[in-house]
Amino acid sequence: MTSRGAGTAFSRKNYRLSTEPEKSKVTGIVNSRLLNDYLHRVFTNADGNQPAAAYRKHLTFQNLQEHLDRLLAEENGSEDSRDQVAEGRLGPSTVVLDHTSGFEGLLLVDDDLLGVIGHSNFGSIRATTCVYKGKWIYEVLISSQGLMQIGWCTLNCRFNQEEGVGDTPDSYAYDGNRVRKWNVTTTNYGKSWAAGDIVSCLIDLDEGTIAFCLNGISLGTAFDNITRGAGMAYFPAISLSFKESVAFNFGSRPLRYPLVEGYRPLQDPPIADLVKARKLLGYLKNVIHIGIDVTEGKLVEKDTSMWQLQGEPTVLITLAHIFNYFSPLMCKVYLVEDVLMTFLLSILERGGAVEAHPLIQQLLDLMWLLMEEYEVHECLKQLLMSLLRAYRFSPIIPDLGLQIHYLRLTIAVLKHEKSRKYLLSNVLFDVLRSVVFFYIKSPLRVEEAGLQELIPTTWWPNRFTKEGKESKEVKEESAEERLRRRAYERGCQRLKKRIEVVEGLQVQILKLLLNNKDRGGGEASRYIFLNKFRKFLQENASNRGNLTVLCPPEYMVCFLHRLIAALRFFWDGHKVKTPAALSSEEAYVPPQLFYNGKVDYFDLQRLGGLLSHLKKTLKDDLAAKANVLIDPAELQAVTMDDLDEDEESATSAAQSQRPSAALAIGGALARPGWLSSPTLGRANRFLSTAAVSLMNPRRPLGTLEKIKVRTLSVEQRTEEDIEGSHGNEGLLLGRPPEEPDQPITENSLLEVLDGIVMMYNLSVHQQLGKMVGVSDDVNEYAMALKDTEEKISRCPKRRRDIHEELLKSQKVFSEKLNHLSRRLAWINVTIYSKEKMQDVYWLLRVCIRTIEHGDRTGSLFAFMPEFYLSVAMNSYSALKNYFSPVNSMEELPGYEETLMRLAAILAKHFADSRIVGTDIRDSLMQALASYVCYPHSLRAVERIPEEQRISMMKNLLAPYEQRPWAQTNWILVRLWRGCGFGYRYTRLPHLLKTKPEDASLPSLQKPCPSTLLQRHMADLLRSDRDLAPSFLNSVLNQLNWAFSEFIGMIQEIQQAAERLERNFVDSRQLKVCATCFDLSVSLLRVLEMTVTLAPEIFLDWNRPSSELLLRRLAQLLNQVLNRVTAERNLFDRVVNLRLPGLESVDHYPILVAVTGILVRLLVDTDVQGAERATAVLLADPCFQLRSIQYLLGHAEPSALAAAAPATDKRHFSLHTYTEYISAEELAKVDKMLSHLSEESKQAAATTLPTSEEDLCPICYAHPISAIFRPCSHKSCKACINQHLMNNKDCFFCKATITGVDDFTKPASS
Repeated sequence: MTSRGAGTAFSRKNYRLSTEPEKSKVTGIVNSRLLNDYLHRVFTNADGNQPAAAYRKHLTFQNLQEHLDRLLAEENGSEDSRDQVAEGRLGPSTVVLDHTSGFEGLLLVDDDLLGVIGHSNFGSIRATTCVYKGKWIYEVLISSQGLMQIGWCTLNCRFNQEEGVGDTPDSYAYDGNRVRKWNVTTTNYGKSWAAGDIVSCLIDLDEGTIAFCLNGISLGTAFDNITRGAGMAYFPAISLSFKESVAFNFGSRPLRYPLVEGYRPLQDPPIADLVKARKLLGYLKNVIHIGIDVTEGKLVEKDTSMWQLQGEPTVLITLAHIFNYFSPLMCKVYLVEDVLMTFLLSILERGGAVEAHPLIQQLLDLMWLLMEEYEVHECLKQLLMSLLRAYRFSPIIPDLGLQIHYLRLTIAVLKHEKSRKYLLSNVLFDVLRSVVFFYIKSPLRVEEAGLQELIPTTWWPNRFTKEGKESKEVKEESAEERLRRRAYERGCQRLKKRIEVVEGLQVQILKLLLNNKDRGGGEASRYIFLNKFRKFLQENASNRGNLTVLCPPEYMVCFLHRLIAALRFFWDGHKVKTPAALSSEEAYVPPQLFYNGKVDYFDLQRLGGLLSHLKKTLKDDLAAKANVLIDPAELQAVTMDDLDEDEESATSAAQSQRPSAALAIGGALARPGWLSSPTLGRANRFLSTAAVSLMNPRRPLGTLEKIKVRTLSVEQRTEEDIEGSHGNEGLLLGRPPEEPDQPITENSLLEVLDGIVMMYNLSVHQQLGKMVGVSDDVNEYAMALKDTEEKISRCPKRRRDIHEELLKSQKVFSEKLNHLSRRLAWINVTIYSKEKMQDVYWLLRVCIRTIEHGDRTGSLFAFMPEFYLSVAMNSYSALKNYFSPVNSMEELPGYEETLMRLAAILAKHFADSRIVGTDIRDSLMQALASYVCYPHSLRAVERIPEEQRISMMKNLLAPYEQRPWAQTNWILVRLWRGCGFGYRYTRLPHLLKTKPEDASLPSLQKPCPSTLLQRHMADLLRSDRDLAPSFLNSVLNQLNWAFSEFIGMIQEIQQAAERLERNFVDSRQLKVCATCFDLSVSLLRVLEMTVTLAPEIFLDWNRPSSELLLRRLAQLLNQVLNRVTAERNLFDRVVNLRLPGLESVDHYPILVAVTGILVRLLVDTDVQGAERATAVLLADPCFQLRSIQYLLGHAEPSALAAAAPATDKRHFSLHTYTEYISAEELAKVDKMLSHLSEESKQAAATTLPTSEEDLCPICYAHPISAIFRPCSHKSCKACINQHLMNNKDCFFCKATITGVDDFTKPASS
């Protein structure tokens, strides 16, 4: 290509007519007079005036280039002087961050050396250029609002991991996180900053002052009398903590807020190019304005908005001359932002829909026609970067006008098919953080966002509890409150309408990216988007620790909702064209996507384990059911691949110690820097003062290729691979027989849907939970305000000092509530609105249908990724816990049916053998445990088919060994709570005076027992003779373990508390101790439940293990009673310590549980059963009547005598808990005590003394009554029967016992 603007030959895409003879061959060129007039009108002088016709030179296309050169060269003399080095500045003219020596700590720096992420405790870095004279300014774009100190420092400043900019004598900084200024000492200054703000840093070295601005608003002078003089020059500098990120603008782009008079950016703008670009843009505008009427032979003014290039050679050649000079300028970022973007925005400023401005499409056509391809690419890349930056860092104003403005231009650019495809293929996901376009930032300072005008009246609930509808016994609101609430709701509606405009534009962008009809010139946009979207998901799924790749969760939330809207638009559009297809309301992901290999799930866990393992173990099922054959070579490759990875893990471990091996190399691993520069990515320069040598990797670059990276197969996929054609089913290959042969929708939309579910799992759910914090803050402040107002009303008039302090507190709380209620309005509209709730509900239903379809495929269900089950559980949890204050879940369509279907999934799959992952099994168990705590969801469990209910109960009653049993036990306890003895409490009696925890916790719900599920449990225990003994034996084993552990721990705690030296008990130990106590209580309640529902398991001695189970139960109950009821014992002393963490440890919960079992066995049963239970209880050597008397407050005479001085000591008695225990229940305890007193006297009178040699050598409590075969060793029946439940070896000789016979001692001779 010839050099620009030099010589006469014009070779760019051959639009110029080179010689005179050629001119006659071209048709459509106008006559020379008209052409001359036209060219003079287009190419005016700098002042905009045309010389008189007599004096102006005759212009043709032959001398136009020379004329243009002359026009563009005007004013160059004055510009040259401007380009000289400005006085007062030292360093390179292009200002960047000094990545060679000007930093401290660990930092990630972008490729453009303008964006930085903190990667250590408190890293610092400065720029390459300093100033010593004059007025200077630079801007910092805040990408995260954490701890940072931004300002100026000198070369002599020495920073470390604790001290940064502003912590040394000659450094000065502003910190918007803590709202302070720093120069060795610190004082309050400025306002708090938020992500998306721009900080301007100004230094005036003539006056010796430093000031800062936030979003163009001055924060005032921060420092004056700064050190100046010989050797004093100031560098821009920043210190930032881990994960914080910013981007600098020293002048490489137009400053966003250049309004400060007399201040210059550190980097000079390209003034000469700027003047040239503006002139050329003026000529371009002239071409658009002026038309040639060939028939009349005159020039005419044209309507610019409808301008089209209608193949007019004269206009085309004129434009070719302009673009010859304009194109190279449009590769420069400053000019694109200042000239091109400003011009394109001005076109849209006339209002109306984006479609009403076809001029932008025409201009993009021109660019592709008249610019070199690499120039168009660079220009479009810089244009989108500038748009994204402008959108991200625009302040929020009441009508969101700035955000709307930039989104409209983004849509206009993306409407151009060729530009859209280029940007999708190379820019939107590769260079830009394009997800930012779908994010609406939340204002931290509501005043600047104009929310005070939009929502003039604030309101908050006076008394709000999260316990559900039953507990909202709120007093009738006053007329004034009602008016305030309605005014607040109207303000929220106004805000919602404005935000919906922005959301609509964001959805429009996604509709353009999901267009599958634009097949001109290659693949349709949707298929390019699919491949990029999959890669985006892979990066976020696989790089959980890599800051430069992860998409922040707040962006993900917005992206998810916009993507759902766009997806449902196309899904329902397809349904209109294909009536047989499903509507989006019935959407689900068919199971074949999970095993046919058409969609890459990276290394995500499947329900059945690793994919390579499933392919090997289920290859026959795949072949039989889905007609999918696994290539043996692939299986071999997978196996070898795993081996290779194992071998390489040793070497990669060493490499992982040197993170820069990957990060410092540069472009090879270039991906978007999510948290650093707001647009540029590639934060792959790793700066470390600890290991600067890492900047030069020790290994040659070639060795990188050997590292295994699972590349996405999607990169090579075509439309046909996805959609299928001519018998090829595309993504739906391998349909199992259980799956209906019915069209669902376009295959590509199924993949988008699958990606949406994955996105929710990656970070959306976590973010939804995080944002509930603002609502909690409102509730806390509202309670504090109400409390303060009550104190004011009670304050005596003479205490004016207290009254004034209370009024101050009231003012602070009111101001904070006004601020928070407006901020909450914003969050409720952008995150928790009814529409967003419906999106999450739709996603829940999609997951339920997907799981149901997958479940029908039998063994192939194991291929489903775990995240489908996680999203089903989490989305329900979000709907119940996060959206409920604003919108009620009960109002959602089909809510009851959805609840029941989810209950069926939890009931079936918590013990599904096809699911092997322990984490997902635990999650299912916890979800079911939470489900049965709330009345509405428990009723849903009761509505699932009876067969499934019985199966669920059977799984819950499986033996507790070799599985996580605590959650199972908790579920059974919840089904019983409300039916047991004294078991109707929500919070324990001794905790009622303490501050309640979050009332929405499952454990704090009101009792809601399920008699239906209890009946199923009773039927199972009665009918299955093997189930009851194995279940109860495991419960008794766990109770023995839990209570023994508890006693051991409280002994240690007591010993620690009695030591004279000051010591602290480990909080974790206290927590474990309290957990063991809670487990003991819950296991006792399950035993009470079993004894109540099926007493014959213990009392019908025709059953083989009944007597043994009763003996074990009696033994454990006696142990518990003895430990808890002994006077001045260990339990008493630890309870009286009232240690934080042991709040739940008290006499009441454990003693009423034991009492419930004893009453059921001894009182609420038939005569024969009561006799058996009494005999076994009294026969246990640990039985003490004193323990039963303790329950009713009857202390031993000896204890009473000893405790005579301490008359104030209160004894435990069930009689003091009349609110929790009914009179009928207390009467039964009295009856039980009198019965046991009588029986124990009789037993004592009839018991004959036994010689020591006749006692069982194991327990020394009962006489020998059994002899073992074949070894003839002896013990009592109780010991051997208990032993044989877990072990078949003899106690003494370890021989295998084949049988046990009764033993009676022969009469002595």
